[in-house]
Amino acid sequence: MRYDGPIIDAHHHLWSLGGGNYPWLTSPTDGVTSLGDLGFLRHDYLIENLLADMSGQGITASVHVEAVWDRNRNPVEETAWLDSLARPAGIAARYVAAAPLDDSDVEAVLAAQVEYARVVGIREIIRWHPDPARSWGRQGMTGEPAWRRGLARLRRHGMLLELLMNAHQAIEVANLAANVPEQIIVVDHCCSRDPADLERWRAGIAAMAAQPNIAIKLSNFAASSDGTPAGDRSVILPIIDAFGPSRCMFGSDYPVARRRITYAASVERFRDAIHDFSLSDQQAMFHGTAARLYRMQEIT
Repeated sequence: MRYDGPIIDAHHHLWSLGGGNYPWLTSPTDGVTSLGDLGFLRHDYLIENLLADMSGQGITASVHVEAVWDRNRNPVEETAWLDSLARPAGIAARYVAAAPLDDSDVEAVLAAQVEYARVVGIREIIRWHPDPARSWGRQGMTGEPAWRRGLARLRRHGMLLELLMNAHQAIEVANLAANVPEQIIVVDHCCSRDPADLERWRAGIAAMAAQPNIAIKLSNFAASSDGTPAGDRSVILPIIDAFGPSRCMFGSDYPVARRRITYAASVERFRDAIHDFSLSDQQAMFHGTAARLYRMQEIT
């Protein structure tokens, strides 16, 4: 039976491009070339745009993930901007904010971020790849002493750590999780499955799943699928088999995912891919896991 209950979108973004705060979107030199033409993203994406995309899909709550605010500016500015936006209850109810953990000023940034009640975590971009055009981070970043000191401060603030990464960092992240078992770590976007390097991806998924403090978002699964039901399952099911439903969650990655899939199709195709699981397992992946990890039960 297919799940037809309430859904938490555990991963989306919002932005306003007028202030030049997202150079990866607007600058011809600061973008990531592997992302290709970003013209489809070069417009404001605000609450009203998100609600239009979500319409009719049963989304009752959502998590906003930092959208790579200009790293030369204070990331708390993005949080303050988000908090100024009117929105229905539950929508962008939790934030995964930015705070570069290797920065000498990270404690001040973290302290300022947690002043906002919706902030429950920090995202770091550690996506290194041997092809420089596909890198958006440094090799071995999570082992650097300054970064580890920042992580210790993050733990003291009780926030989860979210990672934009790929399979090249998977063993590194599994080892990190083993060293800090009390730190909740969330991996974005199916660990960016690379069809040309599936063995590395499978080994990385297995290594990370062996650490109980790592969870994963099945967000933007369409980026790694050929668009067929079998292609969707080839991305989604190995992750669920490894992590279990209680550590997997749906996320749209909108509007970035628009390149490959509509919002409605992302929900429908995810329903199709997991419909053989029990309703309780489907509920966990569509709602329960995100509700627990992002403390959605605290919403009043």
